[in-house]
Amino acid sequence: MEVKTKTAAEPESRLKTGADVLIQSILREGTDVIFGYPGGAVLPIYDALYRQKVRHVLTRHEQGAIHAAEGYARVSGRPGVVIATSGPGATNLVTGLMDACIDSLPLVVFTGQVATHVIGTDAFQEADVIGITVPVTKYNFQVENAADLPRKVREAFYIATTGRPGPVLVDLPKDICAAAVKQEQADTEIRLPGYRFSKEPSSEQVEKLARAIETAEKPVLLAGAGILHAKAADLVRVFAEKHHLPVVSTLLGLGSFPASHPLFLGMGGMHGTYAANMAISECDLLINIGSRFDDRLTGNLAKFAPNAAVAHVDIDPSEIGKNVRPAIPVVGDARSVLEKLLQRTGKSGEKREWLDHLGLYARTHPLSFSAGKDNEELAPQSVIRHVFRHAGEDAIVTTDVGQHQMWTAQYYPFNRPNRWVTSGGLGTMGFGFPAAIGAQIAEPEKTVVSIVGDGGFQMTLQELAVIAELNLPVKIVIMNNHALGMVRQWQEAFYSKRYAHSIPSMQPDFIRLAESYGIRGVRVATEEEARRVFPEVLRDPQPWVIDCRVKQMANVLPMVAPGKGLNEMIGV
Repeated sequence: MEVKTKTAAEPESRLKTGADVLIQSILREGTDVIFGYPGGAVLPIYDALYRQKVRHVLTRHEQGAIHAAEGYARVSGRPGVVIATSGPGATNLVTGLMDACIDSLPLVVFTGQVATHVIGTDAFQEADVIGITVPVTKYNFQVENAADLPRKVREAFYIATTGRPGPVLVDLPKDICAAAVKQEQADTEIRLPGYRFSKEPSSEQVEKLARAIETAEKPVLLAGAGILHAKAADLVRVFAEKHHLPVVSTLLGLGSFPASHPLFLGMGGMHGTYAANMAISECDLLINIGSRFDDRLTGNLAKFAPNAAVAHVDIDPSEIGKNVRPAIPVVGDARSVLEKLLQRTGKSGEKREWLDHLGLYARTHPLSFSAGKDNEELAPQSVIRHVFRHAGEDAIVTTDVGQHQMWTAQYYPFNRPNRWVTSGGLGTMGFGFPAAIGAQIAEPEKTVVSIVGDGGFQMTLQELAVIAELNLPVKIVIMNNHALGMVRQWQEAFYSKRYAHSIPSMQPDFIRLAESYGIRGVRVATEEEARRVFPEVLRDPQPWVIDCRVKQMANVLPMVAPGKGLNEMIGV
């Protein structure tokens, strides 16, 4: 990034603009990077950026900016900050806002708006951004007075990062940002009388859960992303060990409990392990910490955990009882709840019979695949194993959505928190690569690998310019089956193999494409090539594109078909 210094044409006595106050207020919140794309309505903001020491990452599309901010937020725990212009700049953020909203990622997004005197006239690049984004943000508002900016920015960051995290959008009319500010508002006190959240759980409900844990014979702990947001992975491990609790993870909860731990059964849900899904189906107490009981986890709700008393711990009271009615609802921050449970509960019995029973499931129905011979086409699961072998458990892994996402969740053992970055609830293709950019900026010393499909990669591949420009050592592993893999799998299973538009007739040469950006690329088509290429590439401190030609007709198994219960898996 080039930082411009003040010139003689900019006298020291120059009045601050609303944009100057905005940037200073953002910096006071501890922001160290902004992702964005300029345009007419935000020119005053970019002029202020020109004058101040702010790291700004210019993505090549607004969707790339907001997904990069999501990756940054997911890995760092700090809010991702985005700037986009009015009209199409703002509407291009909607997918990322929805993605962050449903996956509880803290973002503060600033959108330009036309000047206040022409709002409502269908002015050039005007859009009702507040109306459009009400359903996809935790909160949004439009600034009406430049003097209010310090307090409004502080409130935006506070809302985004407290309670259940989420995206907050601040709409900024151009004249508000251009206005001269003679005196900044000294009062930055947060005044949000309608905003309430509670980190501390009810003592009565915690006590009820503690008693249930001590008396349960077949308990299971379901680890969701709320554990990661609460920075409670250390307490979950202590809690599970104290009570000999088998642990099942949600997709977004991966890494909240070590995958190599003997109590870990794997991911549950549609493509979960047999042991994990059978544990949920047969348990007598299901302790859900920080998961919202998504349909991809539960399968048929009428068949979900049929023998269990359900305890649901969540900081968002609206999630409790929304899908599964709990016998023990506990509203509170996962860390606070776990701390109180550890204080209140005695040591439980070992439950050896239950653990042995689930261990038998794990041994007799493990995840498995055939790697093939050295000169045969690559199994996609084998690619994941190669990446883990040479990137290691400290690497950060991002994905798009589809088959490669599920194979990564199944075969990459996440032993540490905040190493797994994926789009969960919205299932956004094109998420993985720009999210890796944000993750690499958040953790510049770590290896960042973006595992993407050939379909999803083509949705945001223009961000190759960013990793080339900033020399970010992101490794892009394309699971190239020349198909929209998950769509094709469902067409095979449920639409009599009618592959309507899921196997495109052409795709770009990804290696030449990478090279056109000045990025190294390599094609891997066999096991022998994978063994030779991955050690070299994953050690190289340069960005790479690895085009892995994998089996087109490989399917993600096991699978719970629509309408079925978790105990009715196919492909086990």
